[in-house]
Amino acid sequence: MLLASVNLNKRLGATGARSRLAAWLRERGVQILLAQEPFKPADRTPPTLGGFQCAGGDGYLAVWVSEDLAPPTVSAPTPWVQRIELEWLLVLQVHLDAGAGSLRVAQLVELAALAAAEKGRPLLVCGDFNLAPRPEDGLFGKEISAFTTKAERQALQQLTRIADLTDTTADDAPVFTFERVSHGKPSRFRCDLALLSSHLTPVTAITADSSVRSGPTAFTDHSALLIDLPLSMRPAEPDDVLFALSELNGSTPAVRTQHEHQPHKTAMSRQAPSPASREVTEHLTGPLGIGSVLDHGCGRGTDIAHYRSAGLRAEGFDPHDGFGWPRPRQTGFDLVTSVFVLNVLPDPWQRIQALKDAASFARPGGYVVVVTRSPEEIAKAAADGNWSVHHDGFWSSRSKGTFQRGIAPCEITAIARQAGLVPARGVPVLPLPGGCHAVLTKPTA
Repeated sequence: MLLASVNLNKRLGATGARSRLAAWLRERGVQILLAQEPFKPADRTPPTLGGFQCAGGDGYLAVWVSEDLAPPTVSAPTPWVQRIELEWLLVLQVHLDAGAGSLRVAQLVELAALAAAEKGRPLLVCGDFNLAPRPEDGLFGKEISAFTTKAERQALQQLTRIADLTDTTADDAPVFTFERVSHGKPSRFRCDLALLSSHLTPVTAITADSSVRSGPTAFTDHSALLIDLPLSMRPAEPDDVLFALSELNGSTPAVRTQHEHQPHKTAMSRQAPSPASREVTEHLTGPLGIGSVLDHGCGRGTDIAHYRSAGLRAEGFDPHDGFGWPRPRQTGFDLVTSVFVLNVLPDPWQRIQALKDAASFARPGGYVVVVTRSPEEIAKAAADGNWSVHHDGFWSSRSKGTFQRGIAPCEITAIARQAGLVPARGVPVLPLPGGCHAVLTKPTA
């Protein structure tokens, strides 16, 4: 899913600029456009872009989506922030004050509070920040510009630290997104930024496109940021259909829609405990002094019987009612296991939420073991089964609504950080062919 973020410098009201923008969107295959200063605020009505629909906004901030996509939910927490819900991803589009550095500091502090209020949801914070994140990102002539203050940079660093965001365009050599001659000298800034949840950076490609501000096809004086997200959006509803047939006759559609996932259908019916549970009792429970275990996402519960036979106090929980393992009242387990759960959840936000929930059952200082299918195993299965891409993984069965994604140990630990867990030190490595795992611990403070 290709998203573009660009400051249009109020030029979208001109027919020529609008047609050149539309041509550029088609040429690049952009499906979502986030625009800062798209048109003069006095114009009020967003201009029409061929092939796109305006999902919300004004002359300060606006978003357009391809007309074949369902429009996202859009709101404005402040006049300079637009909140956009793109499936599992939360986007905060910003346009910070262009004049006063002290006002930008206050805005960054408020932005950090807005990001923290999302409680770990995957975030993209993008737009025109009107500041240079590092001294080398802002030049006046050949000298470092004094436009951006130290306080602004500290406030930006605080934002990225609080929300665990990465400045994705911070290369060793700055790629300036804004250049203009001022007082006879070139003024160059990397001020159009894309701050992304750190655990998403390996699966998201972000580049600056300067073609939008140079040559005969230019339509602004800022570079555009092209952000290729591992995201599948809902299609737009046909506007000529009033009721679905299934709504009239009470039948269930034979083929499920793109977003009806049913992770419980990936649960295996086992006659014996899983290899992961056997490795846990063989290599972990003794050395770590484990006395109690909760199998979080236990499916039909075969591994619980194995843990009990090993002399452990074991319980299970699975959110699918049909498996018969309701949410236990007890917490404070020495060990919580999550085996082949994260890899069947279709988006990063669900994975974070699932691991947060698993962690809530562990005692402070206790352990959480996460086991997933490996990226190599899933890639081979996807190729052999001709699986279709969905978000950052695959539909293993569109008709059943089952999803799979291979998750490497480094990604498990990145998700774990969002769930308040840290890697455990000095623990044995589990031999799990075809699988990946991480042993995590819940901090005591």
